[in-house]
Amino acid sequence: MRLVVQRALQGKVSVDAETVGELPGPGLVVLVGVTHDDDRETAARMASKVWQLRILRQEQSAAQIGAPLLVISQFTLYADTRKGRRPSWGAAAPGAVAEPLVEAFVEALRGFGAVVQTGRFGADMAVELINDGPVTLILES
Repeated sequence: MRLVVQRALQGKVSVDAETVGELPGPGLVVLVGVTHDDDRETAARMASKVWQLRILRQEQSAAQIGAPLLVISQFTLYADTRKGRRPSWGAAAPGAVAEPLVEAFVEALRGFGAVVQTGRFGADMAVELINDGPVTLILES
């Protein structure tokens, strides 16, 4: 699992000009990519890492201050661009594998008490955010 975690003041994801998920206040926007050997345990472990990560103001975690999260699936995080000009997507898990694991990641966060909104899996989404800091981290399982 590969995550891009961004500290954000605001965030919103839309599909066909309809808002499907929104960051209701300062928190984290998390882009989630899933690869072939990920499983529910990986999703739970990564959710715990994000929830406890001390990257918010004054080195606090989302867990400490109850910061909201906006989680968006993004298979392109597993693009292989080493050869040529066209990315290869072979390392990204297919939708039938990835979707339940993105959902497991979200459910694990909610199980910790997180307020989580999401994008729509597989949709062409427009993502808006105001990055705070800017603070952006890449996490890998």
